[in-house]
Amino acid sequence: MTHRMRKQVALSLAAMVALLLAGLAVAPRLAGATQSRKSLPGLTGFTTQTRVGFPAGDDWETAVASDRFGHVYLLYKHYDVPGQTSCASCDLHVLLQISSDNGQTWGAPKALDPEATNGGQFDSQIVVDPVDGRTVWASFLQNNKSSIAVMKSTDFGQTWSGPTIVENLQRSTDKDELAVRGQTVAVSFNAAQKIYAAISHDGGATWTTSLISAGGNQLGWSLGGGAGIDSHGAIFFGFGGFTQNGGAKGPVNLFVAASRDGGATWTVTLVGVSGAPYPCSNCGFAFLGAQLTLAVGGDDSVNLLWNSTVDQTDYAPERIYFARSTDGGLTYSARQDVSLAAAGVEHCFPAIIAGGAGDVRIGWMDTRTGAWNLFERSSSNGGASWSGETPISSYVPGYSYLTSAGFGLPYGDYFQMAIDSAGKTQIGWGESGSYAGPGNIWVSHN
Repeated sequence: MTHRMRKQVALSLAAMVALLLAGLAVAPRLAGATQSRKSLPGLTGFTTQTRVGFPAGDDWETAVASDRFGHVYLLYKHYDVPGQTSCASCDLHVLLQISSDNGQTWGAPKALDPEATNGGQFDSQIVVDPVDGRTVWASFLQNNKSSIAVMKSTDFGQTWSGPTIVENLQRSTDKDELAVRGQTVAVSFNAAQKIYAAISHDGGATWTTSLISAGGNQLGWSLGGGAGIDSHGAIFFGFGGFTQNGGAKGPVNLFVAASRDGGATWTVTLVGVSGAPYPCSNCGFAFLGAQLTLAVGGDDSVNLLWNSTVDQTDYAPERIYFARSTDGGLTYSARQDVSLAAAGVEHCFPAIIAGGAGDVRIGWMDTRTGAWNLFERSSSNGGASWSGETPISSYVPGYSYLTSAGFGLPYGDYFQMAIDSAGKTQIGWGESGSYAGPGNIWVSHN
C-alpha cells in the first residue's frame, strides 16, 4: 500500500494477523524514559473513557464534530467480525453515531450511506458549518477507485443528501480533509504524488477540482492532516510530504497549502522537516510518521500541531510541536514543544481544535509509560501559556490491548477533537493491540 491505511484488507486476514502480533506490537516502539501511568496526574475534569461502536465490532479512525444545539457527531470505519449479527454488511460503510446531550449518551450506530457497495468507504471526515452552527457535512473515500464522496445533513444528522462524487480523476485517491464555511466547501486529497482540492462555492451544488501541487521531490507523497477556512474565505490544508514512498524514508516536509482566491491558486509554506518515521513493526506505510494538522480560530488565527523528530534524524523518537499564524497564514511563529514527556519518548497523532480568540486545545499520543496514552492540553492565549497535561486514556477491564500502563497501539491514522455547545472538549480516538486490530473507538469529554 502507498498510504497509512489497511484499506480493503480481508477481515479474516486481519484477525489472524492481530492474534499473531498481539504480543509484538508494543516492545519495538517504546524507547525512552518510562513513567508509570499511576504516577500521572488524575483525569482532571474529563470523563472516564467510554467505548462507542458495536460491542463485537472492529472500529477505527473516528472523526468528531459538534453543533450549537448539543449534538456531537462521530463518523468512523467499521469492520465486521465473526459472530457480529447486529449490522449486516456494515463493513461496507462508514458509520455515524450521534449524541444529543453533549456526549452524555449516544444513539445507535447507523450507516451514513446504506446503499454503498463495490469496495466500501474509508477515511471519514465530519464538519459542522461554523456560520449557521447546524449544517453537517461529511466526506469519505468510496468504492474501488476511492472516489471522494461528500454528503450533507440539515436535520442534525437524521437524513443526508448524496453522496456526491466531487472529483472526476478516475484514479485512486487518499487522505481526504474537509473544511466548510457557509457556502464554501473544500476537500483536499492526494492521488499518488499530486494533491488536489475539490471545491464548491454554492453549498455543494457544483464542484471544481483544483491542483494544489504536482508533488515531486520536495513534497513527494503528501498526506493530509487538517483543514480550515477563515472568515475572509482563505482555505488552508495541512500536509506531511514524504519524499520517498515504499520504505517511508526521510526527510518528511510539513507544510500548509493556502488559497486566498477560492482555490484558483495555492501557496505552500514549509513549517517543519522531520526525519523518517519511527519504527513500527508490521504497520502500514509511515504509520508513525510526521503528521501536521491545523485549526482556524474564531479570530482567524491558523493554529498548527504536528509530530516530528527534533532534527532530521531518521527513525528517531518524535516530539509534538505547536505554531501559530496571526496574519492569515503568511508567517508562522517558531515551533514550540508542547509535551512535558522526557526526551526519547515517541509522540504521534496530533489533534487540534480552536474556539474564540486565543482558545486552542490540543491532543496527542505518546509512550512515556511504556505503552501508549492520550494526553490533552489547552491554552486561552493562543499558546503563550498552556494548562498542565491531562491524561485522557484510562484503564477499562475486558480489553486485551488495555493494561494499567496504557494501550498497545493507536488504531487508525488519526483521532479528532471538537468544542461542544457548552464549551467543553469532546475527544474520540481508537485503541488496539496491533495495526491490524481488531480495536475500538473510545470517547471522553470534560
